[in-house]
Amino acid sequence: MLSIGIVGLPNVGKSTLFKALTNKQIDIQNYPFTTIDPNVGVVAVPDERVDALAEFSKSKKKVYTAIEFIDIAGLVKGASQGEGLGNKFLANIREVDAIAQVVRAFDDANITHVHNRVNPAHDMGIINTELIMADLETVTKRIEKTMKLARTGDQSRDQAGKAASIELAVLEQFKSQLEGDRLISAIALDDNSQKLAKELSLLTAKKTIYVFNISEQQLKAGWRPSEELVSAKTQWVSLCNTFELLLTESSEDDRKIFLEEIGLQKSGLDTLIERGYKTLDLLTFLTTGEDETRAWTAHTGDPIPRASRAIHTDFEKLFIRADVINWRTLLGVGGYANARDQGLIKTVGRDYIIQEGDIVEIKI
Repeated sequence: MLSIGIVGLPNVGKSTLFKALTNKQIDIQNYPFTTIDPNVGVVAVPDERVDALAEFSKSKKKVYTAIEFIDIAGLVKGASQGEGLGNKFLANIREVDAIAQVVRAFDDANITHVHNRVNPAHDMGIINTELIMADLETVTKRIEKTMKLARTGDQSRDQAGKAASIELAVLEQFKSQLEGDRLISAIALDDNSQKLAKELSLLTAKKTIYVFNISEQQLKAGWRPSEELVSAKTQWVSLCNTFELLLTESSEDDRKIFLEEIGLQKSGLDTLIERGYKTLDLLTFLTTGEDETRAWTAHTGDPIPRASRAIHTDFEKLFIRADVINWRTLLGVGGYANARDQGLIKTVGRDYIIQEGDIVEIKI
């Protein structure tokens, strides 16, 4: 299951966002460190395709994909040296797949800012610097250990020494990036580099989505972050956490009315979940029938046998072929019989690359 850690400075709206996401009752107060232990909630990913296919197939059950959100205690300047709840924060964040960094962009004299001023660029800089400092310590320690291995034995004959030398080159690249106050995720990594970054649980190697917490007035005005805050490649979403909490606590009819009043097609939380999938290069494929309609998660570029592991781990090994059709195509022609008559169902082999929105039937 995909896991996203919600992080940020104290009092930026992390816990309100988490409550909106999960409707889980947690302590939300106007002072730092309200959230001391990470709160964990599993959220179903809204998917109109599951709803439409379940109705089409008259499924007894429908199952959405899910994301695990973890609300982590507020980070402060000096966390990498143990300030505030720094060590606890850093330990918790190492376990997640991606980071949702909540950044305060609204003014409210009644809500204390830990630095007594609202400055999104400054706040983002503090968080990223603390992550960089923590990673630099991790990488430096690993370099010291790896250098000892690289020095021992004849590298032309000693496999361990040769491997250590290769690793050392990657570590030096990491160190140079971090010393330049840059995130590891900003550089292209080959398979070996990605594997090492994951082994070391490097915080700055994790993909990040910036969540700008804005006021309802800013939301109505169509607020967007400036170029100073985000680049063309940055994954971000702007939302009003208190408005999102209102939506989750309202009926379906009221939610539609509230969204129309703001001028939105969908909630910011739905956008955040979509960005989570995009950030991690994930896609959704589907299965449907009378028993259930279910959404499954795979990585973009996965061959269909590998993707089918989501259904059952043995399917990759036992895979023979699969019948595949896009969900819109199936619904558009009115069913499997028409789809077969028109030659729209493809029988594919092991080299087929799974596509977003595929409906699959695996043959083993």
